[in-house]
Amino acid sequence: MAESSNKKFDLEDRTRKFAGEVIDFVKTLKIDPINSRIIEQLVGSSGSVGANYCEAAEAESKKDFVHKMGISKKELRETIHWLELLKRVHPEHKEKIESFLDETHQLLLIFAKIVRTSLSKI
Repeated sequence: MAESSNKKFDLEDRTRKFAGEVIDFVKTLKIDPINSRIIEQLVGSSGSVGANYCEAAEAESKKDFVHKMGISKKELRETIHWLELLKRVHPEHKEKIESFLDETHQLLLIFAKIVRTSLSKI
């Protein structure tokens, strides 16, 4: 059981770190109407991944857990969308944004596996 708990906390920390790094990065961008909208959406979706994961950890049932994990997956897909748009607006930051995209894809694979495994146990 301890190993499972450690994995939970590692993923919680990883999603929090990811959202924090996104916030730190977007704080370096100038604010204009385009950036403002993209940044607002990106900060929201990247932060929601971990928030929904925390809620899933306290789920009242397996079905509730799968639902909340599914929301995290949706937020990851939304994060990819906003990162791709940000990359288009800021080609000078392509390398940094692609590192965020890589982490987002890795998290999406992890969350998808958790959902598949959980669904097989319902």
